[in-house]
Formats: sequence, structure tokens, C-alpha cells
Amino acid sequence: MTTTHKDLDTSRRSFLKGAAALAGGALVVGFGPAGRVEAAAKAELVANPFVKITGDGRVVAIVKHVEMGQGTTTGLTTMIAEELDADWGQMDTEFAPADPATYGNKLMGGAQGTGGSTATPASFEPYRKAGATARDLLVRAAAEEWSVPAGEITVKDGVVSHASGKSAQFGELVARASTLTPTENPQLKSPDQFTKIGSETLPRRDSVSKTTGTAVFALDVRVPDMVVAVVARPPQFGATLKSVDDSETRKVKGVLDVKETPVGVIVYGKNTWAAIKGRAALTVEWDASKADLRSTDQMVAEYTAELDKPGNVARNDGDAAGTMKQAAKTVKADFVFPYLAHAPMETLNCVIKFDGTTAELWDGCQFPSLVQPSVARILGLKPEQVKINTVWAGGSFGRRATPTADYQSEAAHAVKAIDGKWPVQLVWTREDDLQSGYYRPLFVHRVEAGIDGDGKPLAYHHKLAGKSILIGTFFEQMLVKDGIDTSSVEGATTLPYQIPNLRVDVRNMTGGPPALWWRSVGHTHTAYSTEIIMDMMAEAAGKDPVAYREALLTEHPRHLGVLKLAAEKAGWGEPLQDGWGRGVAVHESFSSFVALVAEVSKTEGGDIKLERIVCAVDCGIAINPDVIRAQMEGGIGYGLGAVMRNKITLADGVVEQQNFPDYEPLRITDMPKIEVHIVPSTTSPTGVGEPGTPPAGPALANAIYAATGNRVTTLPMTDSGISFV
Repeated sequence: MTTTHKDLDTSRRSFLKGAAALAGGALVVGFGPAGRVEAAAKAELVANPFVKITGDGRVVAIVKHVEMGQGTTTGLTTMIAEELDADWGQMDTEFAPADPATYGNKLMGGAQGTGGSTATPASFEPYRKAGATARDLLVRAAAEEWSVPAGEITVKDGVVSHASGKSAQFGELVARASTLTPTENPQLKSPDQFTKIGSETLPRRDSVSKTTGTAVFALDVRVPDMVVAVVARPPQFGATLKSVDDSETRKVKGVLDVKETPVGVIVYGKNTWAAIKGRAALTVEWDASKADLRSTDQMVAEYTAELDKPGNVARNDGDAAGTMKQAAKTVKADFVFPYLAHAPMETLNCVIKFDGTTAELWDGCQFPSLVQPSVARILGLKPEQVKINTVWAGGSFGRRATPTADYQSEAAHAVKAIDGKWPVQLVWTREDDLQSGYYRPLFVHRVEAGIDGDGKPLAYHHKLAGKSILIGTFFEQMLVKDGIDTSSVEGATTLPYQIPNLRVDVRNMTGGPPALWWRSVGHTHTAYSTEIIMDMMAEAAGKDPVAYREALLTEHPRHLGVLKLAAEKAGWGEPLQDGWGRGVAVHESFSSFVALVAEVSKTEGGDIKLERIVCAVDCGIAINPDVIRAQMEGGIGYGLGAVMRNKITLADGVVEQQNFPDYEPLRITDMPKIEVHIVPSTTSPTGVGEPGTPPAGPALANAIYAATGNRVTTLPMTDSGISFV
């Protein structure tokens, strides 16, 4: 399915210019610049709309967070429909325009962006408030038309009614409702009044469009006269262009032009294949004099050596070093975590149009507040002169939100180099995706823990060495303090177990590929090391792994709650078949709590088969239980695939992996049976896009140890001699 420029422009224009035309009848409700609730029947109103009701009774949720498969469109629409008492079948969604001033994420300091599992918690109150405000306006409009008290009117499934028998659809009341002044603080429902929030039967908003192919992704976008561009980038990070011979490229059928730019050599084609084939025909010399030419083994050795040196102290309770000497027993392990690619299903791409004074972008845009100024700077524009049309994104896992807006910047350079002659669709291949940078950084950990004669923890020292994601970016001033990038040590510094003497320190490494957050960021490696060390401590103490954790979590009831629930549902303590092993892990990330129990079996040949994973999650109020289960399943699968086989390695500074044959995603045959149990809660909701990933690896590793006696501390597991069925 393709979408023309006219189609996309019309849909946005209809919202911005004609959403509330009385002839068609529409009610727009949102929050103005000062946070005041506003409503209008005219497009001239400057508001921050979250809900639009059309004259034909459609309710449109304006979604300010990109949908990458995590269920944002469903969750935010549910909040509006709940408070509005709309029928789920009358709900539609539109993505909000790029406008940080009005669509900012309060959990990101007001920047407009999606990430950190913040979409649901940041939107819970404002989206419900917008729905409740719209409902109040409709009720008061009906009260005026019917000359009855507003308190006698009810709303259910998109119908406004009164005991007298009078009733109206939403669209019939829009014109009058648009003339009313909204209430500042509409009454919100209490959790016991919810009918849609928490519903087990509410279908996802995007299921049909993605199944039928009508959902528009950036790769689907077509605008008149559009050409496709691919970039030849240096093979080593830090290398620069020395010379290029494009004579053979220009002979390739369908190649339109070749340009040297600050981001590499760009080949323009009539279609994707022509551009890719043309790029392959280039003869390029690169200057590697300033490139990082280290190989992975060399970097791991350097990082490990750094652990013997003092680091930046991120947490220091008591005297870990001194108390460690008094321990009856100690356990110690070094952990190696490789670079990891994000590898979303849809490779990076976007479409850009530039007329010299304005630019327009079509993108599965994760962070408009990063993209607008970056593109504007390259094109000599002001950020507000860059219009971003957000479309569906085929996954991201953090890759679409780089501090440098890298691929969108490449698109800007591509359209600038041809003076806007054609609109450009920039396309990355899978090889580009795996080889051209921005990875979960390589990290090495060393953890040592000491216990007393009764097995209780006395001291714990966690050392980390890895490249900071934030140092060297504009985030550094805001989020890095005393050399501590919280995204490097999160999960380690927030260790919930009761340990009186605990120290965490980090060494910030430099060079190598650019680093980026990856699904659950630092928790991806800290959860693995901490939960394996906890199993090692339990073993040294002669205690059951679950019972040992429970005794140390008495001050953290939500950790304890998911741990007990997962253990109960998994039948922890019940005998397993010969050759089977069971492992546990519990971790908090992004204010959500997840515990996993993994079961594996060992074949006669020694291979490991993943049999079952039982998950318990506490994410506050469960907006959409089906979405939560899907995200837990997906996050667990993503985490399993990474620890089992995934790694990005370098040889003389060049990435060795090229495509999925050597960077294997989780296979369907790998996926175990997964049970997800959601803890009932009335606490404000937290995110679920990422928290399922961190405990997946250590739960699997602990199960493998139980089945084989092999303690896996170097990832991926295949590098530690583990083979899978």
C-alpha cells in the first residue's frame, strides 16, 4: 500500500484547518499553553488537542507518541474512550504534528519524544482529562438542547441520553458543545468505574490496518518525483572520504546522480535497487588515519584492565572493601556484554522534501525534538520551518532516537546536495543497519559479594567499564553528573536487595562505535550480572534462590510481589524432569517490576531447549492487559535472542556482521511457552515496552546453570559453549 503526498497532506490539513468547521461539525479538546483546558469549533484556536469529534460522530485520538508496535495508539485511545464513554468502534487515531511546545513529554523535560517506556505514564492524566472534558461538553450541550439538568444525563457507548427518552449521538451535539466553555477540572473516573481501561476484550487499534497492509510506514510513503538515496559510509568509525570514482555508478540503469557529502557518498536512483546497485559500483578510498582500528578482543582486554583502576563512584553505602575482608565466603565473576544492534523489522528510512524555505519529513519519528533542529541546521532553516509527518514505525528499540538524528540528518544532506531538485527517500539496507553504527555499548562488569556464616550479605562491590551513551552529546550537561551516566549504571545503583555495604563504580571508555540506548538501556546488562550474582550468593549460602531473594526484599514489596507470583505460578520447588533446570530473575526498570522463572531442558547431545517462561509484571493500572502480555512476550523474546546468539564484533575497526545469517534473531523454534500474570493495581500506570527484556537473560542463564552446571558470564551464550536446539 502506498500513500501519496496529497493524501498525507490532506489528512493533516483537515485536522489543522478544518477540524472544527461547524458545517461538518467537530469538537476539538485539549490543553492550551498554560495548561488550561480549551475547546473550539474553529480551527483558529491555538490549542493542544488530544481528542477530536467529527460531525459524523467519529472520535479521533490525537496521539503524541509514535507507534512502534508497543501499543501506544491503543493505550492512549483507551484513556480517551474511557472518560468519554465512547464506543470503541467509533474511535480513530491520528499522529500529532511535531510541536514540542504543545506536545511535549513531561517525563522528558518537555521534549516531544517517545522512549523510556514513558508514553503511558506521561499521558495517563492529560488524555483522560481530555476525554472527560469532551464528555462534559457533550452532556452540557444535551442539557441545553433538552432543557434538562446535566446531572440527569448519562453517556454510554457513544450515546448521550436522558430518562425522558431523549438521546443523541456525539456528532449531533458537536455544534452546540463547541460553543460552550470547558470546565477547568472535569471529574475523572475512579478505577472501580473503569469499563475500557483494564478490559480483556478490547482489540488493538492497529491490528486491522497492519494485517490488511493499510497502515502507512515510512517505506510506504510516495510523493511526486521522489527518488531513492543510499549512502556509502566509511567502513571504520572515524574514517573520512579520501577519493571517489563514480564513473561506473553513473552507467547503472536508473542511477540519477552521485554526490559527495559530509555523511558519505550518496547515490540517487529512480528506485531502491538502482541506488543500491549504483552504490556497489562505486570505487571509494577512505582515510582511516583518524579511525578507531581496534578489534573486539583488544577492547575487551582494555576494558577488563580498567576494572583494576579506580572508577567514578555511583553508589557507596558503608564500607564494601573493608567489610569484604570479614566475609565467611565470597563470590566473584567477570561479565562480558558485546555490542548489540537494534535490528528492527523496518530498516531506517524517511522521506524528505525541501523547497529552499521549508522542509517536510515523513518518518516513523521517535523524537521530533531531536529531528527538527538537526534537519533545520543542515538546511539553514528554523526548526519550526521543518514539518514532520509521523507515520507508523516498524520497530525501533531505541534506534530511531539518536542524539544526532543521524538518518534524518543524512536525508537532509541528501536533499540539500541536490538543492531540493527531487524529494528524497533515504533507505538503509539491513547491512547498513548492522554495520553503520549506534549500538548497545560493549560493557565489562566485575562483581564481588561477601556473605557471613549464616549466608547473609555483608558486602557487595560492582565495577563496570563501558562507553557512556550520553557523554559527548547535548544530554551530558543535563544527565551526567560527576562523570556518572545514569544509563550506564541503572539497575546496579538501584539494587533493591538489603546489603549493608554496597559500592558501584564505573569507568567511562572512549572510542569505538557510537553508543545508543537499546531496549531497556543499562538494565540490559546490569540485570544480567546482578541476578546471576544473587544466584551465586544463594548457592554459597546453601539457600534456595527464590527464598534467598525473598529474605532480602522485605523493604521492596513490589519486587517481592512479582517474585512470589512468578514462583507460585511456575510451581517453584516442584520436581522437574531429569535434565531440566529452572532459573529465576527479578528486576525493576522504568518503574515497572518484572519477575521471570525460566525452565530449560538439556538434550542427550547437550543442547539447550527453552521450555517455558512464567512472567509476573506489576506496571500499575493495566490499561490494556492484552497489550501488556504482548509486550512482555515480545520483550522477553527480544532479550532471549540477544543473550543466546547476538553480538556485534569488530576486526581492525570494521564490523564483521552483515545480515541475519550472522546476526540471528530469535527463531520461532527458540520461543518457549510464555505465561504472563499481571499484578492487580490501582497505582498510576508505568511502561511495559522495555521492562520484560532485562530479566530474560539472567533467568535463562540461571536455568542453564541448574540444568548443566555451566555458569554463563560471557555473552552471547554461544561464545560460552552453549548450543541451542
